[in-house]
Amino acid sequence: MLTGNIALRQGEVRCEENGAKASSSAIKLMSFRDIYSMIDGRTTYYQQRWNATEVDESPLVRDILKGRSAAELIRCVPMFNIEELLDKRLISLSSGELRKFLIAQSLSQNPKMLILDNVFIGLDAASREMLSDTLGSLSKSNGLNIVLLLSNPRDIPNWVDEVLPVANLTCGEVMPASDFMAAEDLHKKLFCVLDGVELPDFQDEGQDSFVSDSDVVVEMNHVNVRYPTRHILKDVDWTVRRGEHWALLGENGCGKSTLLSLICGDNPQSYANDITLFGRKRGTGESIWEIKKHIGYLSPDIHTYYCQDIPCLNVVASGYFDTIGLYRQPNENQRKDALVWMRLFDAENLSSRSFLKISYGEQRLILLIRVFVKNPDLLILDEPLHGLDVGKKRLAKQIIEKYCSQNGRTLIYVTHYKNEIPSCVTLEKVLIKNNN
Repeated sequence: MLTGNIALRQGEVRCEENGAKASSSAIKLMSFRDIYSMIDGRTTYYQQRWNATEVDESPLVRDILKGRSAAELIRCVPMFNIEELLDKRLISLSSGELRKFLIAQSLSQNPKMLILDNVFIGLDAASREMLSDTLGSLSKSNGLNIVLLLSNPRDIPNWVDEVLPVANLTCGEVMPASDFMAAEDLHKKLFCVLDGVELPDFQDEGQDSFVSDSDVVVEMNHVNVRYPTRHILKDVDWTVRRGEHWALLGENGCGKSTLLSLICGDNPQSYANDITLFGRKRGTGESIWEIKKHIGYLSPDIHTYYCQDIPCLNVVASGYFDTIGLYRQPNENQRKDALVWMRLFDAENLSSRSFLKISYGEQRLILLIRVFVKNPDLLILDEPLHGLDVGKKRLAKQIIEKYCSQNGRTLIYVTHYKNEIPSCVTLEKVLIKNNN
């Protein structure tokens, strides 16, 4: 409503500057849905960023600045090192790098009011602190009005003055930020938390399996991933054994998603490396679908490219077939089990709603549920709690921990928030940018 994108049936929105009416163009909204507008679904696809020969068709970051100078963008958040991104292809940016670019691009437009939707998700700890300091400085020195849309009280910076609580499509009373932070009872009302999770007992459908009795789930020996102008991963060794629970950590752009793409069969360079999955060496005759059916995978890239205008139940059911969209009809038991999983995550109310018409956080929740429907041996969760509110995060963590407590379930978990790491995680793999 503030940006003029929704027509009002009654009431009005007044935008004033120095006592005079100001243009709504002075108000800018930055949401990570903006990523969709930067991706052409007709010419791009989910695995394209890993194919070096096709990446060249994607524009350079500097080519999409729409007339603004690169220097202007770099000045907005100097320590974001935006200059490192300018000569990269848009499609090759990591999730965190893409978010940094969108944030800097919004700031470079010199708005009078800037609305930022969950602006801190996807950024490493240093980048979150840097961005918060920058926004706080701009609000004080430049008179920039900032509205942060947040789903977690912990994300409220110390320079925020006031909080407007919203629940059940109703706005509460505006209150000082310090009072809101101390109002724990209000937090409980805003963020419903469900406890006592019990996993349903699903019956396996007897899929043919190429998984051996090997104790090794993932083994990488001196793995390298390089492109003509960049060396992403260098001599990486990593062994993940059955039943182990790992956290994969590192700053934005260090290669975490690239490493995971090798495991999931999305990156063609996996065949040029010494990689063993479930006791079987890559390139010995298995298909990509044989690999995927034993892995439940969620990543920011999957979310970015899942632009299907289909019911959320179909999105969840697509997890049986590892497809972006539902192109095979699930059987009756599969649809029933998909609904049970949605109910477990307290998301059954979304089953008939279009995936493209729900919020960013609700989309992430649906894609997380999609991971579990086929009861995978290996869970790979790359920033799975993005955009979820406090209650849903707690519920999701409980379900992940309960699932991984089952004998033989293996977990690789990626996050920039240490407090989001499930308690079952006991091992860490840290990647260092440009020096892995």
